[in-house]
Amino acid sequence: MSSRQNGGVLMENKRIWFRRPAEDWNVALPVGNGRIGGMCFGQALNEKIQLNEDSVWSGGPRKRNNASARANLEKVRQLLREEKIAEAEKIVMEAFCGTPVNERHYMPLGDLSIQHHKEDTFEYTERSLDLENAVCETRYSINGVNYTRRVICSEPAQVMAVCIDADKPASVSVKVSIDGRDDYFDDNSPVNDTDILYYGGCGSEDGICFAAYIRVLGYGGTVGRWGSSIVTDCCDRVMIILGAQTDFRVTDYKKGAELDVITAAGKTFEELLAEHTEDYRSYFDRAEIVFEDGGSYSLPTDERLKLVKDGGVDNGLVSLYFDFGRYLMIAGSREGTLPLNLQGIWNKDMWPAWGCRFTVNINTEMNYWCAEPCGLGDLHIPLFDHIERMRPHGRDTAREMYGCSGFVCHHNTDIWGDTAPQDLWIPGTQWVTGAAWLCTHIWEHWLFTQDKEFLAQKYDTMKEAAKFFVDFLIDDGSGRLVTAPSVSPENTYITESGARGSVCIGPSMDSQIIYQLFTAVIEAGKILGIDKSFGEKLSAMRERLPKPEIGKYGQIKEWAVDYDEAEPGHRHISQLYALYPADMISIRHTPELAKAARATIDRRLAHGGGHTGWSRAWIINHWARLHDGEKVKENIAALFANSTSDNLFDMHPPFQIDGNFGAAAGIAEALLQSQNGEIQLLPAVSPDWKNGSFRGLRARGGYEIDCKWADSRPVKCVIKSPKGGRCRLVIPSGCEIKSSTVGYEVIGDCIEFDTGAVGFAEIAFA
Repeated sequence: MSSRQNGGVLMENKRIWFRRPAEDWNVALPVGNGRIGGMCFGQALNEKIQLNEDSVWSGGPRKRNNASARANLEKVRQLLREEKIAEAEKIVMEAFCGTPVNERHYMPLGDLSIQHHKEDTFEYTERSLDLENAVCETRYSINGVNYTRRVICSEPAQVMAVCIDADKPASVSVKVSIDGRDDYFDDNSPVNDTDILYYGGCGSEDGICFAAYIRVLGYGGTVGRWGSSIVTDCCDRVMIILGAQTDFRVTDYKKGAELDVITAAGKTFEELLAEHTEDYRSYFDRAEIVFEDGGSYSLPTDERLKLVKDGGVDNGLVSLYFDFGRYLMIAGSREGTLPLNLQGIWNKDMWPAWGCRFTVNINTEMNYWCAEPCGLGDLHIPLFDHIERMRPHGRDTAREMYGCSGFVCHHNTDIWGDTAPQDLWIPGTQWVTGAAWLCTHIWEHWLFTQDKEFLAQKYDTMKEAAKFFVDFLIDDGSGRLVTAPSVSPENTYITESGARGSVCIGPSMDSQIIYQLFTAVIEAGKILGIDKSFGEKLSAMRERLPKPEIGKYGQIKEWAVDYDEAEPGHRHISQLYALYPADMISIRHTPELAKAARATIDRRLAHGGGHTGWSRAWIINHWARLHDGEKVKENIAALFANSTSDNLFDMHPPFQIDGNFGAAAGIAEALLQSQNGEIQLLPAVSPDWKNGSFRGLRARGGYEIDCKWADSRPVKCVIKSPKGGRCRLVIPSGCEIKSSTVGYEVIGDCIEFDTGAVGFAEIAFA
């Protein structure tokens, strides 16, 4: 059931709205077109829209590979074998760190100001973000005149457009200006009576230069320059159009921004809105989750969230959060843009937390966890494009630092695809599996889309990531192949002698990621009918990789040695990569390992784990994979209570967008799973979600699935398979097959069937 078929009730649940303006950036409302982003405060008299453009970063490319690393590689390995951890880490800190230490960081573009310059009192109605149409709206009144301000960020037009309407003619008198970036810009002056050119540069001799161009259109009344502003007087309507470009993409970036605005200014706001909405809805309408039993739709979002934080149940807030995650991806990741960074594209700080980079020891990957299940696989492409940007630098890093072929990346990358170690931080810096994890996303895209042409294009990328480990892996003395030196991301271990360290031999996550990468390359070679000898080589090496093992606490071991953790409640649960996003641990196929995975999560939570938004989101996915709907419910509630701002932004704290995407993925994962070649309906449905439906969720194998359920059991599902193929569906617990539009074979607790030439199957359950 779509919201448009339900009397508007569900449509109301697709709005984030408030009865008061935002005083704090963390509760402003985001708009974006993948490249240009804005945070709308919804102020009445003095509106501020904080601006971003995804390629405004702090400087040009750097060559940061540490020339001392290769000569010290074997020495560090030997020290680790001898458990001389402090000595090994001292060398790593100095001889393996990046030179200079830091990659470039993300920066804001500026602040757009819109001021009602004739008035000083107002009455406020509301501000809202319509997730169904991607329109941010503010409503207020001044001296008996009702105003509506709408903001869109259009991908087709490549501009932001602001429209201010009044219900009485000759009432819109505003002053428009742009400023910000702590004065780090060159000019923000009008170039004529309607336009402002704002431009500057971002550090280093070959740093990025940017420009924003603004045109103010007044309908009725007058428009003219006033100092560094454009002022309208007594207009019936005002439209403000902003374009932004940088020389990262466009040589004449000033002219590029101006041309974007000139082109858009040839259309009315209604025309811009129509094409924007049509484009946005082509993504947003692909999927929907509806919970039919509850939702405080009439309350503003902050009040709904408070009720949940106080222990209330609001299933509608869960589906709203899911929709918000999809909205953020559509608004933040489009063809030709950079991938989503730690804050998507929305960042207010010149020196943001962790540089607002692409942190690839989980955060960037988590940003894209919901892309494929939610039918947004084409918005995954910016990540793949960035992997290609990384490859030449990763080859240099592999060769210069380790004497290896292939390409490698450590735990961060930046706009230029930098792959050298980042930071001087032993628990995180010396991690070598960033490129490998990113490349498993290529394989996931294939699994969900069955796009053989894409797989053929990207095979060499995965192969090159695997080739690094063909050279880098070493024998641990017992015949197993392991990484060294590396870390279990951001964690610290304690040896039996009481020594503490992070740099180690063979952390479990590395082995799991490499296993998945090798598997992807092996299987892709078979599908494409190529590279048989290399696939056989990887198969032999894969057999020697450590598999997930159970430790002394009944947990999945985090390191090759069963060390204690210095911080048992650590936010990273790296050893459970095998459970999610990988499929090496399964409640159906590896029950003992699944039991140990549960013990791992219980141990983390018992010691205060899940205290960051993204970590809690990962735990939601873990519980979903363990088919525990009660725990899914508890951890979504904990995410709302402890890590969610009133505007539904995920808070690390500070704001970090990965938790939004990770939790959206977890909600989908609770309703539909497709790992290990099987489709499972409602595997971890929350006890609160007794009745509902979803449509358009995707499953591996190229399937699109709709499902309706009642009393927590599926009633009917529709499986669409445009590429055909044989489908394996787990018969839901307590259910029998009532009817099916296709013939099927019962195999254990599953049915198998061909979707046939029509690519369609409808199955009813009793």
